[in-house]
Amino acid sequence: MRAPSGGIVSRAGFSFHHPIAFWVGCALITAGVLSHGPMFMMGQHTHWQMVGMPMTTEMWIGMAIIPLGLALSAYGMLPRTPAGLQPGMGAPLNFHVADGVPLNRAHFTLATVLVVTLAIDVMKPATLGFVMPGMRAEYRLETSGASVLTLFALTGTTVGSVVWGRVADRFGRRSAILLSALMFIGTAICGAMPSFGWNLAMCFLMGASAGGLLPIAFTLMAETVPALHRGWLLVALGGLGTSGGYLLAAGAAAVLEPMFSWRVLWLLGLPTGAMIIVLNRFIPESPRFLSSMGLHAQARALLARFSGPGGRIERDDALHPAPPVIDEGHPVAGTRDLLRGRHAPISRSLLVAGTAWGLVNFGFVLWLPTNLTELGVDAAAASALLARSAIYALPGIALVIWLYYRWSSFKSLVLFLWLTAAALLVFAALDVLGIRSASLTTTAIASLLISVSGVIAMLIPYAAEIYPLRLRGTGSGVIAASSKFGGILGAGLGVIGFFDHFALSAALLAIPMAASAVMLGRSGVETRGQGLEEIQVRFS
Repeated sequence: MRAPSGGIVSRAGFSFHHPIAFWVGCALITAGVLSHGPMFMMGQHTHWQMVGMPMTTEMWIGMAIIPLGLALSAYGMLPRTPAGLQPGMGAPLNFHVADGVPLNRAHFTLATVLVVTLAIDVMKPATLGFVMPGMRAEYRLETSGASVLTLFALTGTTVGSVVWGRVADRFGRRSAILLSALMFIGTAICGAMPSFGWNLAMCFLMGASAGGLLPIAFTLMAETVPALHRGWLLVALGGLGTSGGYLLAAGAAAVLEPMFSWRVLWLLGLPTGAMIIVLNRFIPESPRFLSSMGLHAQARALLARFSGPGGRIERDDALHPAPPVIDEGHPVAGTRDLLRGRHAPISRSLLVAGTAWGLVNFGFVLWLPTNLTELGVDAAAASALLARSAIYALPGIALVIWLYYRWSSFKSLVLFLWLTAAALLVFAALDVLGIRSASLTTTAIASLLISVSGVIAMLIPYAAEIYPLRLRGTGSGVIAASSKFGGILGAGLGVIGFFDHFALSAALLAIPMAASAVMLGRSGVETRGQGLEEIQVRFS
């Protein structure tokens, strides 16, 4: 079936404009990555040490055809007529009739595929910690040099979150997921780069490709799941995807790194990214996005697929009037619309919360093993404390899901922001008062890990719920980027020695956490059990 803009519409919604071009592009990207295989295999004669080796002709050719393949795949996938994708074309469907339906096989299939997608997304940045020792040894890097790699990766994820969020709002959620996965595959060549400079460049691009999958997946899920189950499924999606990603990274490092060195962890981008492409037939386009394009028949068919058999959508659409829809008044021009108009106060509060979380997670928590020695804990005991505290913190995700679903969405987020601030102040007090207690320290660590995990588990799902359709991908991406931006600030502060001052750093980081809790408490709106269109009425 042809869409008005020339694309093909399938069971998954808006599909490829030129399928042959898309798959030829995929083949070129794959060939470009495989062309680095001979160079990598030469490393078996040098214990997989490739530093200083000259780049082969095949590698240069492979690096050239990867962007060519990405461009060709984009040409085959994206619509040719930009006007055909402007939001607001035609009357919207009565989506609220699908908000009360029970979960069915289509919902669970989508959730499963997106969990796999998020696990693969999280796996790549998680491997940074596992590749660092081998990379430092091979390139003979000091601590500052290794920190540059982390900085490049975090910068890439920050840029990627914003860019892919805009792509999702402009060309569709499914298209953004597939294109970021293809770019993810291309950056697998990082594992065969003989110089550290090329590793930095590829690591930035790898972060840029992975940075967008998280907010886009939440956006697609939010627009597809019934309102009654949307909140807890979004939070569970993030929790399971994050945990699965770290488990995959740790498992791959334990099994493959001893045989093929740290480089194989980067090369895994090829099979894992290809898995997302293979699963694309189970990733539908958002019915709401299709309707905004004017593809109402296709949106209705896809909506019916997620609402069970028997033509319920057709009957209920005719019997029940749609809730009022807020007219935004003008097309969204860009990310600046997040900080003006009705959504500005809540956007500011979420940006502060995301930045504060990044400072704590990529700063304070990262330096926590070192700083525990300030409390009189030796290195071995510190590792044991962190491991034990992490186990205690696992049930916290279940608590987050329950609160988000049964109590309140934004109040739950506010609560965990306050808890994080309180945990930081406890650490400051332990240091200032000179308290040296293993039980109190373990409790403080577990409380901090639970609260920090709870904040990020709710932050992006909440952002995916509160923004209007034409700004949802952008809003989710920018909020996700703020958490990475906080990580960049945390890395910079670590370099200048800010976290060497344990009590001071803990007390100062509690301030933006508490400030974001106050701001969100004033500007937040309830989303629990409400349809996405109904939520926008609250901003009128």
